[in-house]
Amino acid sequence: MSVRTFIGIIAFIVLVFLVDNSLYIVNQTERGVLLRLGRVVDADLKPGLHAKLPFVDEAKKFDARVLTLDARAERFLTVEKKSMMVDSFAKWHIIDVGAFYTATNGEEERAQRLLAQRINEGLRNQFAQRSLQEVVSGERDQLMVEIAKQLNEFTQTSLGIEVVDVRVKKIDLPEEVSDPVYNRMRAERAREAREHRSQGKEQAEVIRSFADRQQVVIEAEAYREAELLRGEGDAKAASIYAAAYNKDPEFYAFVRSLNAYKQTFRGKDDVLLLDPDSDFFKYLNDSKGK
Repeated sequence: MSVRTFIGIIAFIVLVFLVDNSLYIVNQTERGVLLRLGRVVDADLKPGLHAKLPFVDEAKKFDARVLTLDARAERFLTVEKKSMMVDSFAKWHIIDVGAFYTATNGEEERAQRLLAQRINEGLRNQFAQRSLQEVVSGERDQLMVEIAKQLNEFTQTSLGIEVVDVRVKKIDLPEEVSDPVYNRMRAERAREAREHRSQGKEQAEVIRSFADRQQVVIEAEAYREAELLRGEGDAKAASIYAAAYNKDPEFYAFVRSLNAYKQTFRGKDDVLLLDPDSDFFKYLNDSKGK
C-alpha cells in the first residue's frame, strides 16, 4: 500500500467521522436543543436534518409525545379531616424545550419528580377544601380541571411542559381505617339481612295461615255441596224407586227376590237353613209368588 493511498484512507475516515459528528436528525416525535460549549444556542430544533460544529456543538433530543406520570398513592385529608389514600396519574408533554432543559437539565425523571410534587400539593389543597362526598362523586371532574389549570400556571413557565390532564384512578381508605369500616359495614348488612329474614318469615306465616284457612273453607264448602248433591240424588233415586214400585209392585218384589237369591247363593260353601214355606222361597216354589 502506497503512502498516498494510506493518506487517502485516513482522510476518508476523518471525513466520515466529521460528517457523522456534524449532521444529526430530529424525528417527528422528538424536540431538541442545540448546545454550544454548554450554552443553549437553539432552543427549539425542528424535525429534520441539521448540522452542527463537531466537538463544539451538542444536540439534546427529548420525547415530544404525550407522556404519562403515574404518581404514587398518597394520603390526603378532606375538609371533615377524614383520611384517604389517593392514586392518581397525569398526562403531560414538552412545549418549551429551552425552559425544559434549563429547569431539568434534560432529565425526564427529574421533570416527573418535580411534576409529581406539584400534583401532590394541588391534590392536597383541593381535597382539604372538599368533603368526602364531593371528592368521590359530586365535584370530582371540577376538581381535576382546577388542578390541571393550577399546574399549568407553574409548569408552562417554570418547567416548559404542559399538563394535558390529571385523573384520580382510585380513592380508598387507609388500611388502619378500612378494616373497621368494612367490619361495621358487614355488621350493618348482617343486621339488615336478619331484619329481612324475620320479615320474610312473618309474611310466610301470614300467607301459610291464610292458605290453610282457605283450604278448610274450600273443603267445607265442597263437602256441603257434595252432601247436597248426594241428598238430591238419593231423593231422586227414592222417588224413581217409589214410582217404579207403584207401577208394578209384583215385578219390583220379583226383582228384589232375584237379587237376594244371587247374593245368597254366590258362594259354593254357603249353608242356609230356612223353612221351605218361608216367603224367601215363594218365587222358587211358584213363579207367580203365590
